[in-house]
Amino acid sequence: MQKESIGRLISLINRHHQKYLTKALEPYQIGSGQYAFLKVILRNPGINQDQLTYELKFDKATTARSVKKLEEVGYIERIVDEKDRRAFKLYPTRKAKAFEPTLQDVLGQSNEKLIQYLQPEEEEQLVRLLQKINIDHGK
Repeated sequence: MQKESIGRLISLINRHHQKYLTKALEPYQIGSGQYAFLKVILRNPGINQDQLTYELKFDKATTARSVKKLEEVGYIERIVDEKDRRAFKLYPTRKAKAFEPTLQDVLGQSNEKLIQYLQPEEEEQLVRLLQKINIDHGK
């Protein structure tokens, strides 16, 4: 029997997870790619795009597209940074703040779906192992 590729399994799980999130977030005009940006902005009002890019480990173009989309649908606003007039600070709108509990519910349900067949100790072990893998790849 051929050994299953860890990278392939992680990729398949991620694709299924993204499909689930895309469908669950569609009614709120948020793609599965934007929710992470919104979560960080909700936690860090006034963060700038460079900080957001660094925090989420995406490239600047992906961050710019996600910020633009979130602004277009009314979840964030960009305010010129008084210290650097070329930069913008990102703030959640009332709409985003009102949506935050729903977002947390969707993400919680998504997480439950991922671990539905695991025992609590297996879940803890999986988290430890994924964190161990991520240490080297997070750099």
